[in-house]
Amino acid sequence: MIFIIIITTILYALLIGFFVIGFNRVKTFEETFLRNQTRFTIIVPFRNEEENLPDLIKSLENLNYSKNHFEVIFVDDDSTDNSVELCSRLLSYSQLDFKIIKNKRKSNSPKKDAITTAINKAKYYWISTTDADCEVPNRWLETCNSFINSEDVAMIVAPVTYTSTETFFKQFQTLDILSLQAATIAGFGLSVPFLCNGANFLYRKDLFEELNGFDNNNDIASGDDIFLLEKAVKKYPRLVKYLKSENAIVQSKAENSLSNLIQQRIRWAAKTSNYKNTFGKFVGSLVLLMNALIVITLFLSVFGLFNWVYFVGFLILKLSVDYVLIAKSAKFFSQTSLLSSYFFSGLLYPFFSVFIAFKAMFSKYKWKGRSFKK
Repeated sequence: MIFIIIITTILYALLIGFFVIGFNRVKTFEETFLRNQTRFTIIVPFRNEEENLPDLIKSLENLNYSKNHFEVIFVDDDSTDNSVELCSRLLSYSQLDFKIIKNKRKSNSPKKDAITTAINKAKYYWISTTDADCEVPNRWLETCNSFINSEDVAMIVAPVTYTSTETFFKQFQTLDILSLQAATIAGFGLSVPFLCNGANFLYRKDLFEELNGFDNNNDIASGDDIFLLEKAVKKYPRLVKYLKSENAIVQSKAENSLSNLIQQRIRWAAKTSNYKNTFGKFVGSLVLLMNALIVITLFLSVFGLFNWVYFVGFLILKLSVDYVLIAKSAKFFSQTSLLSSYFFSGLLYPFFSVFIAFKAMFSKYKWKGRSFKK
């Protein structure tokens, strides 16, 4: 057991160390002033989002970008609340070029179907996806336009964080997404991109079509972002880049209940076994093993089967190396105040992650009122 712990800890510490190096290698994008040149189609799939759509629409209306240079396609995925009516009413008073269309279901993945349905109706060359529970910054498209005209790029992964941090429960979730964002940025810095978030994801329409969209993973309900990223990285690795800019940060909402959080994380975890990226699989396996060893050694220590001193040292080392990376992410996202909750979040996280991994292996999950198998 000691040997396994030592080897795992060394590998984990090296991984986080490399992540810190990778994070630093991705330079913050310095924008140059450009007139609105790029035209965007923004795609928003939604199902039962009447509480969130007003905030998203307001943020889209406030975009500092010519309304003639982007359109917004809202895709209704069989909402049973007043989402469609509310969306239509709010948009009727706006100056946005918009469409509200029905999702055309063809697979086991409603969201992938919704994005594909919208792309088939998109007018413009660049596709941008976000979620209905998000808010986009007013310089979002302006920054993306500058990046597109400054870089040789066909796909852009951009930053996402949570806004609601008034309770420890939401702070825990935000620290978690900050760690995922740190790993995302680091992957690009190490030239092994393996993560992205569909709430802030851009790509050329012709690239989507060349990659045959979501073919070969339509049987998996989630993963509209990761699997498309894997395809693009495999075919055009130099054309996939990360936009590290505070003006491009999309803000999403943390879950309001533990049951919703568990279902969300099970959905995220359920797709990992289908990853084709070797580095991504290695990272996921090593992180899970490290967390599992924390849980196992704690229980062994309680029953006198493992030395408490070794357990405490093991835990402190993990918390310390994780802190270095998360602190960098928190600084970039201007959320350093959350670090005051890091210690207790770090203590809880191993148990939470192991529980989610176990549940994802053996149970279905619910998403937007529907049940899905792994």
